[in-house]
Amino acid sequence: MHCRHCQTQLHHVWADLIACPPTNAMVDPADTYFVEKYFNLKVFVCHNCWLVQTDENERPEEIFNAHYVYFSSYSTSWVEHARQYVEKVSARFNLGPGSKVIEVASNDGYLLQWFVKKGVQVLGVDPTANTAAAAKEKGVDTLIDFFGTDTACNKVVPTFGKADLICGSNVLAHVPDINDFIGGWKAALADGGVLTIESPHLVQLVANNQFDTIYHEHYSYLSFSFINRLFASVGLKVFDVEEIPTHGGSIRVYGCHADDATKPVGPAVTELLAREDALGLNSLAYYQGFQAQMDGIKYAFWDFLIAQKRAGKKVAGYGAASKGTTLMNYAGYKGTDLIAFVADANPHKQNTQCPGCRLPVVHPDQIAAYKPDYVVVFPWNLSTEISQQLSYIRDWGGQFVRFVPQLEVW
Repeated sequence: MHCRHCQTQLHHVWADLIACPPTNAMVDPADTYFVEKYFNLKVFVCHNCWLVQTDENERPEEIFNAHYVYFSSYSTSWVEHARQYVEKVSARFNLGPGSKVIEVASNDGYLLQWFVKKGVQVLGVDPTANTAAAAKEKGVDTLIDFFGTDTACNKVVPTFGKADLICGSNVLAHVPDINDFIGGWKAALADGGVLTIESPHLVQLVANNQFDTIYHEHYSYLSFSFINRLFASVGLKVFDVEEIPTHGGSIRVYGCHADDATKPVGPAVTELLAREDALGLNSLAYYQGFQAQMDGIKYAFWDFLIAQKRAGKKVAGYGAASKGTTLMNYAGYKGTDLIAFVADANPHKQNTQCPGCRLPVVHPDQIAAYKPDYVVVFPWNLSTEISQQLSYIRDWGGQFVRFVPQLEVW
């Protein structure tokens, strides 16, 4: 296997999760004899450019299809995060009627809807037809396609024009050809334009044991240093960066054309590059020991569930998220013996089963009917939102549990 950025032969394994089914490939319980596809899930680090990456076992066309089940708008906190972002960049870069904004991986229009309300001309680009249909209902014009240089040059620019702002949240990790993808951003960016990319920060993933964010949809795990090099390789420059709390700790990177003298590189860029270098992200030593951290969470998972079973306690889960699928499949968990079900507000996931572990996915009303002693919050990044929504479990003495970054009961 070769590095998808610099083509260096990869030798260094960072994390080995053995094998896992695609985490959003929900199972129809009526399909009794359905045999799931499992793919190797091994993560390498490139000793040349320091991109952390999985092997490309499953093609994106198979993952992001017309039956994709992740809809951003089912998280109220994420929609609010998008609204605040739109307010911030609109004020900072003077965006309004007459401006053009492209969002790559626009999903169900959760973000671009706020630009539409401001009279901004928008275009979403997303390969999943069902989420694009939901976006169009919000007034968000959406091109159903994968984004890259060809799409930018032959479909986006000829019809929509070049954009004053191109944005994307949690998308850079999802593309196998990362060079072509970011080259498309440059091709579709107007002179003087700005692009912003939000991505979970590799530093936070390592520090907080977030191995459950490793799954086949995520081809790359990104440091700021790598993103800075990636931009430079296609004629872009990073001029600002912010560290934000979403997804357990992310970075929002601001970029522009490399020759744009109106946007000098700010001190936040220099500071974060220096901090990552001091942590050792550009050395192999930094990437050693993560497998042991993963195993510690796996053992805590089993110890807790077995202890509750022996004590006669009832356990349910909340959030049929990829994080939970990764955790349970790496732990080797299957069935309903220790966890009765997982509830989820997304109707596209209800009445299915979680991939691999085959936990039934039910409507959140089943939490109140079952009255579990513990509710495991699998999407731990939404712990505050979920514990507020399910605060009624306190009425019967119920408690919440999460396993990342370590076992916590509250």
